[in-house]
Amino acid sequence: MNSPLADKIRPESLEEVVGQRHILGEGKLLSKVAASGGTPNMIFYGPPGVGKTTVARILAKKANKKLCKLNGTTASTSDIKSIIDNLNTFEGINGALLYLDEIQYLNKKQQQTLLEFMEDGRISLIASTTENPYFYIYSAILSRSTVMEFKAVEPEEIEKALVKAKGVLEEEYGVNVIDEEGVLEYISHACGGDVRKSINSFEMCALSAGVTERKEVRLSIEDAKTVSQRNSARYDRDGDAHYDILSAFQKSIRGSDENAALHYLARLLTAGDLISPCRRILVTASEDIGLAYPNAIAVVKACVDSAMQLGLPEARIPLAEAVIFLCTLPKSNSAICAIDEAMADIEKGEYSDVPQNLKDAHYGGAEKLGRGLEYKYPHNYPGNYVKQQYLPDRIKDKKYYRFGDNKTERAAYEYRKKLLEGSEK
Repeated sequence: MNSPLADKIRPESLEEVVGQRHILGEGKLLSKVAASGGTPNMIFYGPPGVGKTTVARILAKKANKKLCKLNGTTASTSDIKSIIDNLNTFEGINGALLYLDEIQYLNKKQQQTLLEFMEDGRISLIASTTENPYFYIYSAILSRSTVMEFKAVEPEEIEKALVKAKGVLEEEYGVNVIDEEGVLEYISHACGGDVRKSINSFEMCALSAGVTERKEVRLSIEDAKTVSQRNSARYDRDGDAHYDILSAFQKSIRGSDENAALHYLARLLTAGDLISPCRRILVTASEDIGLAYPNAIAVVKACVDSAMQLGLPEARIPLAEAVIFLCTLPKSNSAICAIDEAMADIEKGEYSDVPQNLKDAHYGGAEKLGRGLEYKYPHNYPGNYVKQQYLPDRIKDKKYYRFGDNKTERAAYEYRKKLLEGSEK
């Protein structure tokens, strides 16, 4: 069977792997592991098509160990035990490296089955996952393993793999592949950091182009766009990428960087996600702008309502307006800090009974119970203010809100200061 081009150019050494220099570069952790010939238990965490399987193969070869592969989507406990039973054969004399792809799909009991064999050294485990291992992998496996994060590969690195793929394709089919300027660059950018997907797209583009009488295969930008279809920026509404982008989105607004915020908004909208940025914009108006500009929530709500009524693609316009608006406003987190501190006290039991003067007195017999007798109605006093105790006795002097250092809150502070000074006269 004719294997895919991506398999034909699969690297045989760590030096040939594109990307991942932070763990594969000279003097980096995995290059040291390979040089030592050892295979500690590891978890490879990262998006698809970035070299996790390839690196596991190379490490197994370097350690002269039998490589056994299982996929978490189909593997059973008996499959794991079957691998252990075969270790007593000649092939397994040096032990085995079990490469367990998509380990997050194994249940807790299945993952626990691995522990005994990991601890007595009969297997070295390299498990890979596209999901955050700290959410999906059993803690006992995590404690016995080193998590290595693989990252989406930069376009410049992917282009190197495409140049190699081009050479292999030319040699195998005896043709001259002529790519229009920018074709390889386009493909390397269009596949979201996935090397395998980029190579597959290049192969499909070349095979669909046809061979001329002069044994030439001509690739155009239009061919590349047709095959790649649309930018496949990595995005999963239930995965890490989703929350990472949303986190970067809000932090960019909080940091008053409208260009970065618009970038992350564009990534969300391009993926067809309208709800998530709307929710995050609304919460940001209160959490990060807050009392520095209290009307921000009203303006943003109007933009979000417009976006929801318009739908995509027009929704991008009011949302961009809201994002730029929030980025250029003064910031204050005094409101969220105040409510979080108050709720923390409630969780700790830091409260007591409501003061008698504040209790409901709108019923017969309330006066006999002493309810509301000493309550002072603020509107009966100058400036509509009178000093009296509102907090429970146990925390009567507690202060949750601290005026922020911005024009609006400083004005409110000065107003409060005048009220207090007036009540003391």
